[in-house]
Amino acid sequence: MKNINPLGLFDEYLLLERLTKLKDPLVKLEAHIDWQLFAPILEVAFNKPANRKNMGRPPFDRLMMFKLLILQSLYNLSDDQMEDQITDRLSFRRFLGLKSSDKVPDSKTIWKFRETLIQEKLIEVLFFRFNQALDDHCIFAKNGQLVDATIVEVPRQRNSREQNAQIKAGQTPEAWKQKPNKLRQKDVDARWVKKNNTSFYGYKNHVKVDKGTKLIGSYMVTPACDHDSQALETLIEKADAGQPLYADSAYVGQDAIIEECEMSNEVHEKGTKGQPLTEEQKASNRKKSKSRARVEHVFGFMTNSMKAMYVRTIGYVRAVAKIGLSNLTYNLMRCVQLNKKVYNVFLRG
Repeated sequence: MKNINPLGLFDEYLLLERLTKLKDPLVKLEAHIDWQLFAPILEVAFNKPANRKNMGRPPFDRLMMFKLLILQSLYNLSDDQMEDQITDRLSFRRFLGLKSSDKVPDSKTIWKFRETLIQEKLIEVLFFRFNQALDDHCIFAKNGQLVDATIVEVPRQRNSREQNAQIKAGQTPEAWKQKPNKLRQKDVDARWVKKNNTSFYGYKNHVKVDKGTKLIGSYMVTPACDHDSQALETLIEKADAGQPLYADSAYVGQDAIIEECEMSNEVHEKGTKGQPLTEEQKASNRKKSKSRARVEHVFGFMTNSMKAMYVRTIGYVRAVAKIGLSNLTYNLMRCVQLNKKVYNVFLRG
């Protein structure tokens, strides 16, 4: 068997230069975001005595681990795949600031870091910290808001009808109680939903998107069976006053919530049996669609570029964390597309 010659110093440098010329997206992501934005939140969480007592060897840098989760979300990699890819890919190591001789976090370390963020309920905090920085830099256009929801699938459960009925009633099947290992692999929070005659199992990612920039302003996660309109009251707020709200006909009947936030109602009108839409209403819907359709661009990027419409989690809490990280990752990448640099205004403003 031939010996494999290791890369020399200049070999690695030339490879990285080649990656840069090939427009490595992580180079722009690193250049546009000041990651110190997130440092205070991470330090407070991980410096708690409860999170330090069982850490073992000296921990990895918090910001590096957070950037690792963003990478994982951007490429939809499992913890094991993430460990392999960091070890193998120069672009990943450069983005994370790791040298060839540095130790790479293993899959269990990645899992533990994310679990700590989940336990401390920090994913949403980190999402809104970044949005606050966007607001500080006046990046949100605030010329209209778009709301919609998309299904995020999770591993399907092979349960009997009786077991599904018990789960919907909030009960745990007796057979599962006797097998705790099996019970841990059962997602009793996700739900089935049928769309366009196709069945899906998982959750819904409800988002409010800024019309001008296509940045996600807020989000909410529910079981897939929940109707899209149920999240509207959580998504919009009085700070949106004066802006038009664009949405498809699933949000018909939410006039009181829209009026309470003092927004103009641009929700698609919906025909009913015996009372179809008039030509004037159809023309109005077509006009609204030119704005409303921009939310589909958001889901398109998350579907095609991030593969974020399927998550490998069990349970509502972890699904919310994964979907929240996907929404944050999308906003980070969208800033790169907009060519907007986001810095810590408190340090560099």
